[in-house]
Amino acid sequence: MNARKKALVNGLLYTVKDREPFYGNLLIEGDKIADIGNFPVPEDCDVYDLEGALVFPGFIDPHTHLGIYEQGMGFEGADGNELTSPNTANLFALDAINPSDSGFNDAIKAGITTSFIIPGSGNVIGGVGVVVKNWSEDIILESRVVKNYAGLKAALGENPKRVYSSKKMCPSTRMGTAATLREAFVEALNYQRKLEKGKKDPEKVPERNLKLENILKVINKEMPLRIHAHRADDIATAIRIAQEFDIEMSIEHSSEAHLIVDYVAKFNYPLVVGPSLGVPSKIETKNKTLKSLKILSDAGLTVSITTDHPVLPIYQLIHAAALAVREGLDEYEALKMITINPAKTLGLEHRVGTLEIGKDADIAVYDKHPFNFTAKCLYTFVNGKCAYKS
Repeated sequence: MNARKKALVNGLLYTVKDREPFYGNLLIEGDKIADIGNFPVPEDCDVYDLEGALVFPGFIDPHTHLGIYEQGMGFEGADGNELTSPNTANLFALDAINPSDSGFNDAIKAGITTSFIIPGSGNVIGGVGVVVKNWSEDIILESRVVKNYAGLKAALGENPKRVYSSKKMCPSTRMGTAATLREAFVEALNYQRKLEKGKKDPEKVPERNLKLENILKVINKEMPLRIHAHRADDIATAIRIAQEFDIEMSIEHSSEAHLIVDYVAKFNYPLVVGPSLGVPSKIETKNKTLKSLKILSDAGLTVSITTDHPVLPIYQLIHAAALAVREGLDEYEALKMITINPAKTLGLEHRVGTLEIGKDADIAVYDKHPFNFTAKCLYTFVNGKCAYKS
């Protein structure tokens, strides 16, 4: 814990809790926000006079491969897909993350303080994701972990069928992918029944199965399914399976969700949209558009923006939000899509996503609104410590 308090004074505070910003001060004590508003500045603190600079909650990217697909590296830094089985639910992203990946530094320089890191989409079930802070003084990754078991990655669409058709294995079709996912859930339910029998008769206790244990966490709503689905029909399949097994889920990428927005809105699963910049790289992303963010937001859905780093550099999280505003999205709603909405989707709205007393002191200070492409991040604070100063 920091020995001295910190006071950020004379800033324009975008709390996100409030729609409109206001001028005031923000007090950091330890790793939390201790006060916010027009309070008198205590004498026993380090003072940062912001001179009217803009203060935001640290930004959040809810779908990345930071540290498991390392920037500037090939095979040596590619640890995101274990393409040896369609079901690798026993894998943990935590075991592959290199905290020295330069992508983390890029995030901090843009005021992006929190990321959800998950395995890739080559398998039907890829493994367990983890939420981390993008900076720590300690090189050990555990010092950055906010929430492990933050979601089990799954994938529909082109990627699994491409991988396993080349191996002449199931799944080679969308039918096979959906069937593989269903079978994994059924196997986990059967395993749960055996565990229940084992409580009554120790001789019937099944051998431990880490894949099935992790899938049971989804079935028992201890963590959600994070399911990769670009195309409208894949999104519908994801919803169908989630309804069949009564699980919590977020739909990742959601490139064609705007084409079936009324159907998606009926179920109200959170959507993680992106990467929205760049050309469509494959058939299932041909209809992606920045206009979708307004359409989905207007339908009342909880929408977050992702870069899918390193598909896009993580600092383009802010650029994607800015361009969505250009396409008609309300500026406040765009800001929510990179702060409180991803915090809610990750189950961390009690800690991050807004500037409020008691929340983590994760703060981005800009010289002008970050949706202005000439804006510059002046300071980034993570857990109350100054992680970056321009």
